[in-house]
Amino acid sequence: MTGTATGTVAADRAATPSVDAVCLGESMVTFLPTRPGRLADVPSYDRTIGGAESNVACALAGAGHTVKWVSSVGADGFGDHLVEAIGAYGVDTSGVRRDPDRPTGIYFRTATDRATDVHEVAYYRAGSAASALAPGTLPYEDLWAGRVLHLSGITPALSDGCLALTRELTRRAPGRPLLSFDINHRPGLWRDTDGARVLLDLARGADLVLVGEDEAAEAWDLHGADAIRAALPEPRTLVVKRGSEGATAYTRTGHGPDGGTVPDGGSGSGSGPGSVFGFGSGSGDTVTTVPALRVDVVAPVGAGDAFAAGFLSATLRGLPVAARLRHGHLMAAAALTVAGDLATPPARDHADRLAALDDSAWGTLRLGPGWTGAGEPEVRTA
Repeated sequence: MTGTATGTVAADRAATPSVDAVCLGESMVTFLPTRPGRLADVPSYDRTIGGAESNVACALAGAGHTVKWVSSVGADGFGDHLVEAIGAYGVDTSGVRRDPDRPTGIYFRTATDRATDVHEVAYYRAGSAASALAPGTLPYEDLWAGRVLHLSGITPALSDGCLALTRELTRRAPGRPLLSFDINHRPGLWRDTDGARVLLDLARGADLVLVGEDEAAEAWDLHGADAIRAALPEPRTLVVKRGSEGATAYTRTGHGPDGGTVPDGGSGSGSGPGSVFGFGSGSGDTVTTVPALRVDVVAPVGAGDAFAAGFLSATLRGLPVAARLRHGHLMAAAALTVAGDLATPPARDHADRLAALDDSAWGTLRLGPGWTGAGEPEVRTA
């Protein structure tokens, strides 16, 4: 695919987006061991796919949205597998370029819980096709084709070219779609660069930012949701994921996002179940907090990407902020109750019924493996 120099065609973006969301970023072929143990001891692996942005794309498509994944993969069998597997979720892969000179990234991980010291991950992504992305390699008709453009902090860590591309896309410009940015701080990818500082600068150019409270503490030495918002006042919406404490959204009132194609959930969308409202000190923010769900966790991988997909899905539908947070929790619960990165999301009417529960029922809801399937009980008490 021949790219169009991205910086020269911003004003030419079509007035009507062709899809709901565009997700830009590297996906890799993932090898999961067939049994627990050290990578050195495991004799065989099952092949799957993994990548923060493609995870979001697949989850959004599963939730009924039109989605395009934009990336680069090698002209190899692994690249074929990625394009076919992600396309099978209903994602438009026409924006994926094939690089004849660079390979598709792959990685191996143990079956052990990612949160423990015995968990191992071995990445083989240096020099990958996606790491060669840079300004001018991708056309704006792909990048700006959606009502939302979703990025993460993994892409700028891959190479200087990827960082330059992310800087260009997070620069505010007339006609830009709503820019969603998941911090996804991965210290090991940044090598000698101060990735934490870079990510903070990039996030300031986004319209919607998602970040974990623990992630912000590690990266920026910021403790608590209010401190994170004080350091990131520019995004119209900031979502702080607080683990078992739930999630808090800060939404600036009285303004739509750049581009005006997606409601930003200001004060006019501020009533909903399971929410606590207030106003940020001197910021004009509406502050909405929704408790986390009780989940019988199978594996923690992919939950952050799933939360982002749930929040974006509800944003695209123009739902109140509290409902957006609840849909984020529900999509994360789908990912937490399966072994891999990707889960079948609940049917939209099922998710809507759960998101509409009163506070008491939401507080007693407990979800376990298989809960997204037809016929599963909706409410279990602990």
